[in-house]
Amino acid sequence: MTISVFDLFSVGIGPSSSHTVGPMRAGADFADELRSSPSTVRAVVVDLYGSLAATGRGHGTQPAVLLGLEGNRPETVDPDYVEKRGAEIEATRRVSFGRRDEVPLCAEDIVLHPLTVLPRHTNGIRFRAELADGTVHEAVYYSVGGGFVERESGADTVNPLAGTPGVPHDFDTAAALLETCPRTGRTVPQLMLENEIALHGGPSDVAEREVRAGLLHIWEVMEACIERGFRAEGMLPGGLGVKRRAPGLYRRLIDSDGADAMDWLNVAAMAVNEENACGGRIVTAPTNGAAGIVPAVLYYALKFRPHLAERREETVCDYLLTAAAIAVLYKRRASISGAEVGCQGEVGSACSMAAGALAQVMGATPAQVENAAEIGIEHNLGLTCDPIGGLVQIPCIERNAIASVKAVNAARIALHGDGTHRVSLDQAIETMRQTGADMLSKYKETSLGGLAVNVPEC
Repeated sequence: MTISVFDLFSVGIGPSSSHTVGPMRAGADFADELRSSPSTVRAVVVDLYGSLAATGRGHGTQPAVLLGLEGNRPETVDPDYVEKRGAEIEATRRVSFGRRDEVPLCAEDIVLHPLTVLPRHTNGIRFRAELADGTVHEAVYYSVGGGFVERESGADTVNPLAGTPGVPHDFDTAAALLETCPRTGRTVPQLMLENEIALHGGPSDVAEREVRAGLLHIWEVMEACIERGFRAEGMLPGGLGVKRRAPGLYRRLIDSDGADAMDWLNVAAMAVNEENACGGRIVTAPTNGAAGIVPAVLYYALKFRPHLAERREETVCDYLLTAAAIAVLYKRRASISGAEVGCQGEVGSACSMAAGALAQVMGATPAQVENAAEIGIEHNLGLTCDPIGGLVQIPCIERNAIASVKAVNAARIALHGDGTHRVSLDQAIETMRQTGADMLSKYKETSLGGLAVNVPEC
C-alpha cells in the first residue's frame, strides 16, 4: 500500500485520531454506500469493540460515529458543530442517515463490547442497516491508528490517497531508503516529493505546486492550532479538572522576553494537545494523541534558527516530507496505534519523525537523519497508553512536551556524529513492534491499567 503524506498528516478534529477521526470516517463511508439505494434506511445498529468500547466515552467516539453516519467528515466538519449537533441528536434520539433518512439512534443506543476484540484489530466497529425493502446491509471497519480506517473484507482503506500505486521510489525499510538516496542522488525529502507528485498525477509543475501548497496548508493548520492554544483559557472537558496551562506559560514567556528555546518547545506542544483535548481543529501527526510533537519541533526550528526561517517554505516542505518518510516505516513495519502497541507507537513514532525531520532541515545526511529517527524511538520503547478516564489529557499533554525535547536532543546527537551507529532504525522499529505485541492489553488504551486505575478520576 502506497501511503500519502496527506494521509499521514490529515486535518481532523480532536481528541483522538483512532477513536474520533477514524470512527467518523467509518460512519461516513458506510452512509455513502447506501446513499444511492432506492430503499430508505429505517434502522441502524452500531457495535463498538475492544478499545473503542473501553475508552470511547472519553474520546467522543459515539458522537463521532453518529455525525459520520450523517455524512460529516473530520477534515471538513466544524468542531463547534460537532458539539452542537451531538447535543441535538441526544435530545431527539434520531440521526439523519446520509442526510436523507431519519433513523432512531443516539449515543446510548450504540452497543459496547469492551472485552471483545475482533480478529484484525482492537478498534472494531460493526454497522448493520435495515432497509424498508427488507434487505440488510452490514459492514465491519477497523480504526487502525492515525485516522486510517480499513474494511474487514480486505486491506481497503477509506483514506483519500492511500493505496494508490505507481510511485517512483517505493520503500518499506530504512535500509532501502538509505540505499535509494545515494543511488538516485536524492535527499529523503526529494524522494518523498517525487513520490507525492506521482500520487497527484505524475511529473509536472502543476502537480509539484499542488503538493507544496498542500504541505504549506498542513503547516498553516498546525501553526493556527498552536496560536489558538496559546490564548484559549479555561478547563479541559471531561471532568478531570485539568486546567489549560499553555496560555499562562505563553504569557510568562512574552512578559519576560522569553528566549528559552526549551520553554517555547514545551508550550507549543502543550498548546496543540490542549486544543486536541477540547476537540479542536488538529492535524494527525501521525496521530492526535501525539499531534503536538511534529508541529512543536518545527515551530522551534523556525523561531530559533534564523537561516531556516529565511527559507520558510522550503524548510516546512522538507521537514514534513522527511517526517512522513519516517512515518511510512512505522505504518508499514509496526503500528502507530496506541490501542495496538501502546503509546510508543504514537508519541514514540512522532518523536522519531520530528527528530529525523529536524536533522534534515539542519543539514543532515540521510544516514544522520536515520540515526536521529532511531534515537527518537529507542528512548520511547515500552511506553504504555493508559490515559486517565480515557481522556487524551493525562499523561498525553505533558508527554508530547517531553517527547518534543527528546526529538530536538536526538537530532543534535545525530548531527554531532557521521551517521554511523550500532542500532539501526529498522531494528528499533521491529523492537517496538515486538514490545507492543508482548505488552499486556491493559496498558494499550483500555483504561484498565497504569495511571488509569491508580489515579482517581475525581
